[in-house]
This record gives sequence, C-alpha cells and structure tokens, in this order.
Amino acid sequence: MNETFTVAGVRIDAVDLDECVARVTAWIDDGAQQYVVLTGAHGVVEMQSDAELRSINNGAGLVTPDGMSVVWFGRALGHGQTRKVYAPTIMHALMAEGLKHGWRHYFYGGAEGVAEALVDQCRRDHPGLEIAGTHCPPFRPLADEEASSVASAIDATEPHVVWVGLGCPKQERWMARFRPLLRTPVLIGVGAGFDFLSGRKPLAPTWVQQSGFEWLYRTVSEPRRLGRRYAKVVPRFLFHAGRDLAGRLLNRR
Repeated sequence: MNETFTVAGVRIDAVDLDECVARVTAWIDDGAQQYVVLTGAHGVVEMQSDAELRSINNGAGLVTPDGMSVVWFGRALGHGQTRKVYAPTIMHALMAEGLKHGWRHYFYGGAEGVAEALVDQCRRDHPGLEIAGTHCPPFRPLADEEASSVASAIDATEPHVVWVGLGCPKQERWMARFRPLLRTPVLIGVGAGFDFLSGRKPLAPTWVQQSGFEWLYRTVSEPRRLGRRYAKVVPRFLFHAGRDLAGRLLNRR
C-alpha cells in the first residue's frame, strides 16, 4: 500500500526517486492517464487559501516531496523512507529511464526560447533522447477552443510524458484541465525545472539542497522575484506544520 501523509490538509506521498520512477514506468506500461504534482512548502501555503488547488493536488496520481521541509515533516510522522524528489532529479531520472523504453517527451511552458535551450541541453545530457515537441503558451488563460487545439497538437506528437513548466499554481490547474483532453499517459508539473536544466538559472549545490536552505539560495539569486514569496512562505509553512505536529501529539496523549 502506498504511504502518504498530510501537511495542513495537503497530501504528500512518502516516496523516494526510485519509487517515483517505478510508478511512472508502470503507468506508461499500463496505458494509464495520470498527473504528478511536486509539492513543497510553497505549494502547501498556497493551498491553504485555495481549496480547488488543494483538491487538484490531493487528486494527483503522485505527489512528490519537493523540498526538505516536507521531507522532514514526513519523517517526523514516521515515514523514514521519504526523500526529496524535485524537478531536476525527476526529470533526469525519467529521461534516463525513458531511453530504455523509447519514451517520447514533450515540453510545455517556459519563456520564449527556454524550451529550445532545454531540448539542446537534455539531448547533450541524454544522447538519443526522443523529443516529441515543445510549446510556449501565452501568459493569459486559454479559451476552450484554444485548449482543444493545443491538446490535439500535443496528442498528434504521441508523447509518453508531457513536462509542464508553468510554475505553481498555473501548472497544477493546467494539468487538471488538460488531463481529460489528452491521451498522453503522464503529465508532470516541474515549475522552474525548465530553467534549471536549460542552464538559465543556477542549481544550488547539493549540500545546500539537503540543508533545507535552498529557498535562501534561490532568494539571493533572484531577490526581486522570490524575496517577497519566501518572506511569506517560510513563516507560514512553519506555522501550519508546527500546528499540525502539535495537534497530532496532543491527540496521541
């Protein structure tokens, strides 16, 4: 049975990278139609005031622990196998696995030119990688006719995985809207993963990623864009997580 836990009502799967790869592989082999959400502290905080977003998250086929804060929370609840699974690691792992099976990958999102740079870099990192296509959408929401046209265009390329790089909460809403429209087995929302893998944004050193302070590294790298976000996210996540843990402790007593 798959182990899960919740942080302030937000579901997270107690998984590591190998388990994520195994699940996605099984879905593609079985012809299933699923979507994957990568949820960390930012997502947990956003979902406190957005019930629809929380429902999308909790209804995903897989919700990975995208940050050490949720990893530590899961371990505190007894899920010792929980590991951080975020965009760069799951993208590299599934591309490597896909080479064994002939999977085709589609990249949806990113600023102008990012998807093309991403394709070039991923082909260098994974020679033989099959790219089905890319699409850079407008920033505005798509009308129903446009969404239908986009879905048909994606399906025509016959991808096994559609990587969605729109950021939270746009990519989660996109996957919930497009999941019924697409034949593609797996949709995965990877936020800034396009920028990281294409080299447009720097990846934090491994020790920083494991320290729980990657948010600080990213804030220093992009203070204007991320400073205000993390000034809100960090204290609010600590509040919600602390309240959750305290409530569970009292219930046990």
